[in-house]
Amino acid sequence: MSHDLLNRIDQRTRLAGHNRLALLLFRLGGRQLFGVNVFKVQEVLRRPALFQVPGLPSQFSGVADVRGRSVPVLDLGVAIGHPERGNNGDGPGYLVVTEFNRSIQGFLVSGVERIVNIAVQDIHPPPELGAESSYLTAVTRFQGELIQVIDVESVLADIAQTRSEAVLDPAMALPADAPPMQVLVVDDSRVARQQIRSVLDQLGVGATLLSDGKQALDHLLQIHAAGEDPAQRYAMVISDIEMPAMDGYTLTTEIRRHPGLSGLFVLLHTSLSGVFNNAMVERVGANAFVAKYSPHELADFVLDRLRRVAEAA
Repeated sequence: MSHDLLNRIDQRTRLAGHNRLALLLFRLGGRQLFGVNVFKVQEVLRRPALFQVPGLPSQFSGVADVRGRSVPVLDLGVAIGHPERGNNGDGPGYLVVTEFNRSIQGFLVSGVERIVNIAVQDIHPPPELGAESSYLTAVTRFQGELIQVIDVESVLADIAQTRSEAVLDPAMALPADAPPMQVLVVDDSRVARQQIRSVLDQLGVGATLLSDGKQALDHLLQIHAAGEDPAQRYAMVISDIEMPAMDGYTLTTEIRRHPGLSGLFVLLHTSLSGVFNNAMVERVGANAFVAKYSPHELADFVLDRLRRVAEAA
């Protein structure tokens, strides 16, 4: 199964920029299907032997030796409080090894189903239903079954309590005499939006936060239709790549196609490591790319852009 999945993952990399999302489907016990962005998946293994290390939070089952690397392993059903976890008898039987936010992470799941390719217009924001739904980044359907797409960054952030603000050097703030500036932030992960807002707040920059590319494009078109230049309102757009409704590549392409939006500065910002290269970023017309998540690196990119805007004002 692992070899077959890896071959299909490689094939799915051709979808980049085509406004489609490839999901690895799995179960955590019971009938509910869950999904995770396949571009975050390195491989899927039968559950390996795990060893314990001191200090791991209770949601972690241990550490696995995966090809010579020590990979922390999170029991995903426990972490999100899935009520049907354990309904399959023997507990989680598979390890999904992922790479995002510049780190390797393993997730235990009960069963792995398949990889599916879904048009992003068929992927919708999750309902606001309480604590468990806070770990969902989207919902969709495949062959009549509901798929809940898990925001794995949010799960890990809650466990590690990484939502505390990264403190920047006060010297990084814009000069006091700089004109007021706004940044448009587009990301389907609430954790990512909070992290970016924290950076912008410390830089003294205002932010408008939206959760997918379609919302962002509609917002920018409304500004243009009202007679205002969006490039004058927003010093830059910081956009995730993989999002429901419209991905960051398509958003950037639409911005560049529209004469009223084409002057916007677009920074693509993603947790997907090692998949999206500079050639793809250049092809859609983005101005810059930075991988998640380094608050200081993001702040450096933002400050460089805002200082140029301030100098030109």
